Amino acid sequence: MNPVGLDLLLSQLWFQFLLVGLFGFLTGLEFREYREDDPSKLTLGSARTYTLIALFGFVTFALDHEFRLFIAGMAALVVFYGIFYYRKLAHGRASSVQVLAGLLVYCFGPAAQLTPVWFLALLFVSLIFTLSAKPFTHRIYEHMDHREVVTLAKFLLLSAVILPLLPDRPITPYVTASPFKIWVAVVAISAISYLGYILKRYVAARGGYLITGLLGGLYSSTATTVVLARKARTGEGDARSISAAIVAASGMMYLRLLALIGALNAAFLPPTLIPFAVLGTAAIAAAVFLMKFGSAGSIDETPDPPRNPLELGTAFLFAILFIVMLLLTRAIIHNFGNTGLQLLSFVVGFTDIDPFVLSLLKGSYQGIGMDQLAAAFFIASGSNNFLKAVYALALGGWAACRDAIVILVVMGMLTLGYGLTAL
Repeated sequence: MNPVGLDLLLSQLWFQFLLVGLFGFLTGLEFREYREDDPSKLTLGSARTYTLIALFGFVTFALDHEFRLFIAGMAALVVFYGIFYYRKLAHGRASSVQVLAGLLVYCFGPAAQLTPVWFLALLFVSLIFTLSAKPFTHRIYEHMDHREVVTLAKFLLLSAVILPLLPDRPITPYVTASPFKIWVAVVAISAISYLGYILKRYVAARGGYLITGLLGGLYSSTATTVVLARKARTGEGDARSISAAIVAASGMMYLRLLALIGALNAAFLPPTLIPFAVLGTAAIAAAVFLMKFGSAGSIDETPDPPRNPLELGTAFLFAILFIVMLLLTRAIIHNFGNTGLQLLSFVVGFTDIDPFVLSLLKGSYQGIGMDQLAAAFFIASGSNNFLKAVYALALGGWAACRDAIVILVVMGMLTLGYGLTAL
């Protein structure tokens, strides 16, 4: 169907009527879980009920676009739901999910006639996802530390309110990045780390080794390697599966770097996209291969990151390290050129490479081309793999982490070699 014909179909009243009825029916089906879980058995209707509520809202608005009939129908529903909710309270059930969902379903009608179809679909999908997320929200409630909510609120304050107020001018001739760009970089890397933190702590709290490695690499592949290597030495888990998790974490490091490059300076994507994607995919494939020869068990307690990456102290410390790395990189390049940059990249790989990578993405360096700066990404990530191999050997031992050590060294050599020769 061509776009003109599709637009004509979407504007037809009969099609909107059928779509609203279908979405109401599917919403009613989703409420079966609540009927089964509610010990009081006080539930309101089924799929047919929600279909009729959706069509009721559609008809009242279609007959009177001034909203008078629609508001009258809404008032009747509010009274009806009020009586229903009063009965729930009498049985000790305070949940208002059914009430709010029913009122949203009633609004499907005006949404279908006044807004694009994508908005109606978004409203429906959001409602279904909210209803189906009941087990997930209960799991988060059981494990969440309330202090993390306060930390997130503070960070959002600094990001969404204070960030637009920061000046977008370089601090000094030596610090070429502005306060605005520095904090944008901090927000970007904190957001990626926080995503890994949340997934690892709440979504895969009892996940398998491979999932632990992947999510840990999204937060910090080095920290994940340290924790897993210690677990391997104590004999708490299958050695080959733990090695697979360590390798998977390093594979995610490459993909994490790609995400940072794409978010902060997409001009670096052409020389880095394919190599980093290949290296990351190959490492994860190697981890999956190792898992085939390891235990199918799971980690009893997924090791959490040491600190929430959104903590203000962590964010400010990272901003300071970012500025220091900007100054150091600029001084090294000014005095030693590309050779000094390559040596600095190799040394930085034995520390936290994130501030260094961000200093290259957001800094301005005379006499150094983009390919030379991109090569520094590979050199730093290659030497970082050597660091993780050393950690695995020192903390886990050769016998327990042999596979991970060998693969990390090979990955480090390939990454380092590409940075020194291909760019």
